[in-house]
Amino acid sequence: MSEKRTSSANKNSAFLELGLKESVKLLIEQTQTLYLSDEIPWVVGYSGGKDSTATLQLTWMALEGLPPEKRHKPIYVISTDTQVENPVVAKWVENSLETMTQTATEKGLNVKPHRLTPAVQDTFWVNLIGKGYPAPRFKFRWCTERLKINPSNAFVRDVVKENGEAILILGVRKAESSGRNHRMKKFEAQRIREFLSPSTSLANCFIYSPIENWSNDDVWLYLMQYKNPWGYTNKDLLTMYQGASPDGECPLVLDTTTPSCGDSRFGCWVCTLVDKDKSMNAMVQNDEEKNWMRPLMKFRDLLDPKSEKERKVRDFRRMSGAVQALREENSVPGPYLQEWREHLLKELLKAQIWIQKNGPTYVKNLELISMPELIEIRRVWVMDKHEMEDNLPRIYESVMGVPFPGQQLDDNNAFGLEEMEVLKNLCGENRIQYELARELIHLEQSYKHMSKRSGLFKALEDVLKKHFFENEKDAVDWAWKRKLSKDEASSDLKDIDQELVS
Repeated sequence: MSEKRTSSANKNSAFLELGLKESVKLLIEQTQTLYLSDEIPWVVGYSGGKDSTATLQLTWMALEGLPPEKRHKPIYVISTDTQVENPVVAKWVENSLETMTQTATEKGLNVKPHRLTPAVQDTFWVNLIGKGYPAPRFKFRWCTERLKINPSNAFVRDVVKENGEAILILGVRKAESSGRNHRMKKFEAQRIREFLSPSTSLANCFIYSPIENWSNDDVWLYLMQYKNPWGYTNKDLLTMYQGASPDGECPLVLDTTTPSCGDSRFGCWVCTLVDKDKSMNAMVQNDEEKNWMRPLMKFRDLLDPKSEKERKVRDFRRMSGAVQALREENSVPGPYLQEWREHLLKELLKAQIWIQKNGPTYVKNLELISMPELIEIRRVWVMDKHEMEDNLPRIYESVMGVPFPGQQLDDNNAFGLEEMEVLKNLCGENRIQYELARELIHLEQSYKHMSKRSGLFKALEDVLKKHFFENEKDAVDWAWKRKLSKDEASSDLKDIDQELVS
């Protein structure tokens, strides 16, 4: 079948009129013209999926087609690793970036790949296991900004700060969804330069989307007909897609209008914005060699927001200590309880050890959670949450079989594990009473070396406010009565206002 007939088989194809070769030729020339038109550096978003691969491949081919003396400005390739990506895809992207770097150097191309990661205080595990944030859900999607938006935007802002402007090359397509189609057409109408749309979230940035009119089939046709220019093989990419479920990829996320990993095919293996990680399930079902991923699927089920135990593993107080009643019997649940956070850490380390021992060679050194994250989680538990038991080193040693390599947090801590166990036994089953005693001990230690104890009484008041309830029922009853009193007072004020108006 000829190229023209192949393209014509899809009525929505961008290659319908000119055919594949001529369409790609014109697009490369368009990209070269845009590249040569100014000194503004380019930043290409690369996720390792089909759309970003096709976009980067077109950009690379355009640059390689120019004489060496005209390759005058850098092209930064940025890939955001959330550190909880599907391990198969993460390894694919890691190897691809390494190959890009080597090939660009050999060919004298000004292409600079960068792997971006979130700051340690923003990582998934520090927020979930450390701070106790519940697993992300649509009404509390705390992960996207911390894991993806912030690292990408920080890099782009640095480029803008150094150069005044930046052009982002993204693999977005109108055919991805009706919402994407609507937004892209809207920004297309706002273009102040040909082919460049203004960024809504980044100042002095413009977006170039070379494959915006391509269909899904167009992308694959192009990737299968044109050799990957940095030495990777697109057939392996196709195989990876075939081994998982259809539709989409995890794009470079620059703002909250971009679909999250939960809507895409290759995303975070811990994602709770979908019922199941279809790509990981399909990989395991289609390939016996990927059975090592089953512990990841099992762990992800522990985070299911729809689980019956979800409410039991969360505090009845919010992170601030406030109690917010939804109804007379229920409060708005807060962060994960200490016992559940410790359980999650233990299970995560167990999964890591099992995969390293039983998985294929390329995951023998796989770290599901890094040492900097463990150190930060320990700091959050002890210093921020005042969990003076300092249980993380013991959990680590019990699972890993070696002592925790982190340094002692506070050598002057007068209360060790034995003392805290005595205190817990004295409090019996009353968790709130135990936490109150622990908070007061921490407060005393914090102020004992201060010559002026300004703020002490305010700190004591805050601790007592958070722990003065007998139990959860007592807290919910109090919050509900308080809500009814406020509603009644508000209603009375409205009645008074109405009388004054009439």
